[in-house]
Amino acid sequence: MKLATRAGRIEPFYVMEVAKAAAERARTTGTGGREMVFLNIGEPDFTAPPLVQEAAARAVRDGITQYTPATGLPALRERISGWYAQRFGLQVPARRIVVTAGASAALQLACLALVDAGDEVLMPDPSYPCNRHFVSAADGSAVLIPTTAAERYQLSAAKVEAAWSPRTCGVLLASPSNPTGTSIHPEELARIHAVVQARQGVTLIDEIYLGLSHDAAFGQSALALGEDVVSINSFSKYFCMTGWRLGWLVVPDALVPVIERLAQNLFICPSTVAQHAALACFEAASIAEYERRRGEFKARRDFFLPALAAAGLPVPVAPDGAFYAWADCSEACRRLGVASSWELAFALMDQAALAITPGRDFGTAETAQRIRFSTASSMAHLQEAAARLKALLG
Repeated sequence: MKLATRAGRIEPFYVMEVAKAAAERARTTGTGGREMVFLNIGEPDFTAPPLVQEAAARAVRDGITQYTPATGLPALRERISGWYAQRFGLQVPARRIVVTAGASAALQLACLALVDAGDEVLMPDPSYPCNRHFVSAADGSAVLIPTTAAERYQLSAAKVEAAWSPRTCGVLLASPSNPTGTSIHPEELARIHAVVQARQGVTLIDEIYLGLSHDAAFGQSALALGEDVVSINSFSKYFCMTGWRLGWLVVPDALVPVIERLAQNLFICPSTVAQHAALACFEAASIAEYERRRGEFKARRDFFLPALAAAGLPVPVAPDGAFYAWADCSEACRRLGVASSWELAFALMDQAALAITPGRDFGTAETAQRIRFSTASSMAHLQEAAARLKALLG
């Protein structure tokens, strides 16, 4: 069977390959009798709060499960608009918000609408692997630009300007970022946007961790820069609805009918039950619970970063959001006699019953010497992981 060329361009999702290996070891005696501690997947250990669960059950019970408009329930679009006003002081009209089947669908729709065959999209290295594959699936090319700790592992306006070519159509950023948990400084983001605007490109920004910002210097939506910014967001992370597969896009008015047409053909509509459940995310009791959880994520970060440093796994840039730690594993590799973060991931599985994510997925710039820890797990799991790392690495 002849496969499409684009299918061959999509690399394996190595995060999941490592996760499968860890799960297999957890099912066998390969962990030395200890329970495997999973710090590899970026999924909150919290689930949807009570009002959200009740709203979902009510929708099913009352038979409210028919198709919705391809752009999402009007009431949900209004609620999201209200959240931007309440949380960020931004007036984002509901007509510019398109509800999608997760942030993945949002990224796919945005790329299909804005990326032509042969177009290049500039992205930082490291960055979330699926984002570059959405560009590739639209027959474009993701151009990864190496970044440094001094740049917070984010692009700068100078690097965007230097890398721009006749084939470049825009940038795809993430703030806060996966795998680093770092955000772009608002002033630098404004400079990047100005460079892109001057070249008639598009600024796409993945803001799915925006609600989980822990630093007052960051945590503002890029939508404040103007109506030409395309923002991708999700109910998965801050709103703790990973498996519900619900997200949204904010796009310029002129792009709404284009996205709607694509969504009608590719997805019909997002999950109706998930949409009715998500209406309850914006109730005062739900927001209060989400803010309590955000404080818990910050406490986990504040415990775990010093513990990593004590185990010889320093984090060059403290994450200001999300729930990740992008650690330098050079010394840990030396101590265990392995060559790279990939080998280290399997060594930690076998010798410490600890699952982490090697840097391989996230690019090529220093990723062989970097590993990603997810601090979305419980404090008890983080404490156990810290003890095991200290015992193994000294």
